Amino acid sequence: MGTPLLWTGFIAGVLALVAFDLTLVRLRGGGMTTASAVRWTLFYVAISLGFAGFMFFEGGPTAGAPWLTAYVIEYALSVDNLFVFLVIFSFFKVKPQFQHRLLYWGVLGAFVMRATLIGLGTQLVARFSWILYFFGAFLLFTAYKLLFSGDEDDEVDPEQNAVLRIARRLLPVATREHGGAFFVREAGKAVVTPLFLVLLVLETSDVLFALDSIPAVLGISQDPFIVFTSNVSAVMGLRSLFFVVSSLMDKFHYLKVGLGIILAFVGLKLCAETYFAEYVHEHEATTVLVSLAFIALTLTGSILASMRWPKAPGPAAEGEGAEAKKVSEHGHV
Repeated sequence: MGTPLLWTGFIAGVLALVAFDLTLVRLRGGGMTTASAVRWTLFYVAISLGFAGFMFFEGGPTAGAPWLTAYVIEYALSVDNLFVFLVIFSFFKVKPQFQHRLLYWGVLGAFVMRATLIGLGTQLVARFSWILYFFGAFLLFTAYKLLFSGDEDDEVDPEQNAVLRIARRLLPVATREHGGAFFVREAGKAVVTPLFLVLLVLETSDVLFALDSIPAVLGISQDPFIVFTSNVSAVMGLRSLFFVVSSLMDKFHYLKVGLGIILAFVGLKLCAETYFAEYVHEHEATTVLVSLAFIALTLTGSILASMRWPKAPGPAAEGEGAEAKKVSEHGHV
C-alpha cells in the first residue's frame, strides 16, 4: 500500500528521529539512565502505535492489523535478541558509556541490512510463491530449536564469531582503548579499535536474528511497506529497550517458549494460507485479527507464567561466574 509519498514521509521521519537521538547522545555524553531509557522506550512505542493507528485509518483492518501484528512479533523477538547483545557487551567488558553508541550504529546498520533482506524477500515471494512454504518450514525449525533445544543462551560465544576471527586476521587492530572511536592512527598507521570489532559482532548477530524475524513478518504480510515500516519501528526502540530490560532478562525465562509457540503458529499459518490462498483472501481481515489476538495472548501468557513460576537460582549463578572468568581472560573494551 506504500505510495512514494508514504515511503518518503516515513524515511524522513526515521532520519529526523535518528538525528534528534544522536544529538541527545552527544549532549549527555553517551550514557543513559534507566529512567531515561524507560521514557525513550515509551516514546518509541507511542510513535509506533500512532503509526499503527494511521495504517488502520488509511488502509483499514487489512493494512492496520497486519502492521500491528508484524510490529508485535518483531518487538518480541527483539527482546529475546537483546540477551545476545548483553552477552557480547559482558564478554568484551564494554563500558556503559559506549554501549549506547554501539547500539546506535548497530541499529543504523540493521536498517540497511533489513531493507536489503526485505527487498529480496518480497521480490522472491512475488516471483516464486512456493518459497512461502520454505519460509514456513524454516520458522517451524526455528520454533523447534527454541522449544526443545535447551537453553541456547549458554552457547553464545562471541569469540567464535567468524567475522570477528577474519577481521582480526585482516585488519590492523589498535593495541589499546581509544574512547568511543572506531578508527584511529597509531604510529602513523590507520587501525581499527577493539570497539569496532565489537560493532562487527553486533552487526553479524543482527543479520542472523533478521533471518528469523523477517520470514516471521513475511508470514503476516508480503506488502513491502508493511514489512519494512513495522520492522524499522520495532528496531528504532531497541537501544533504549536494552537499558530497560538488561537487568530483567533472566526474569522472563518463559518468553523463549512463547516466542517458539508464536513462530510455530506463524510457520503453520504461512503454509496453510499459501495452500488455501483463495479462501484466505476472502477472509483476510478475520485471519489477521485472529493472528494478532493469538500472538498478544501468547506473549502475555509467557510473561505472566514467568512471574508466577520464577526461574530457580543456582546453575544460572554458576554460569555468570564462569562468564565473568572468561571475560577477565580475554581483556576488555
